[in-house]
Amino acid sequence: MTKTEDKTGFRQRFRSGDHLVGTFVKTPVTHVIEIIGAVGFDFVVIDEEHAPWDRVTIDAALLAARASGTAGIVRVAEPTPSKILSVLDDGAAGVLVPHVYSAKKAQEIAAACRYRGGKRGFSNTTRAGGYGAVGLWDHVAAGDENVTLIGMIEDPEALDEIDAIVATEGLDGVFIGRGDLTVAMGAASTDAPEIKNACTRIIAAARNAGKPVAVMVGTAEEAARFREMGASAFIVSSDQTFMRQAAMRAFADVAAVGRS
Repeated sequence: MTKTEDKTGFRQRFRSGDHLVGTFVKTPVTHVIEIIGAVGFDFVVIDEEHAPWDRVTIDAALLAARASGTAGIVRVAEPTPSKILSVLDDGAAGVLVPHVYSAKKAQEIAAACRYRGGKRGFSNTTRAGGYGAVGLWDHVAAGDENVTLIGMIEDPEALDEIDAIVATEGLDGVFIGRGDLTVAMGAASTDAPEIKNACTRIIAAARNAGKPVAVMVGTAEEAARFREMGASAFIVSSDQTFMRQAAMRAFADVAAVGRS
């Protein structure tokens, strides 16, 4: 076992179709991740795309993920090779890449994540490489073995190439972006018939390619429905929503005392 191995075993568990539970983290502090990891979440998604994360706060967040025993995945704001490289060097267990709308796009991001057969820039003097403690080829092997690449299917045009996208070598699985699909397709809701049909098509294509599917869910019942369809990784809410819901309950309970 190399020192750069992901102790959570996230990629192997994800690819095996284990039932995994994660959440988005939007507040750029480490404490949230420590708490969520201690609760038992399998992974957190550090949401650079829709929250004010930067290179320094992401670096600290990934250290917190390691400390709390949860896999740190980064949803990158821009899927450029340099951005993907930066979070992988900082020790991310993987990346969640938005708007993978074509097989060509899937191939480009896969190349950015892999050494052998890809184009990932090399450095073992990073957290991912034990700050130089891990030898060149051991670091290459560990990176290729443990880095998880998940592509977000959230554009209507991606449905036209979904079979080719999910078959891309180096792409470990896909996430169904129901919110973006709903907006882009002008659907009434994330449960509209056209969105359900899109989900069915994506899951069927992933199943045929032997790739796992992740999806965001709001309830246990929704998770059960998607699990029956074939999804295996579930993102539940976000740290902000958890805080807001708890604050609303606490306020309502104590405020009610004054009205009694």
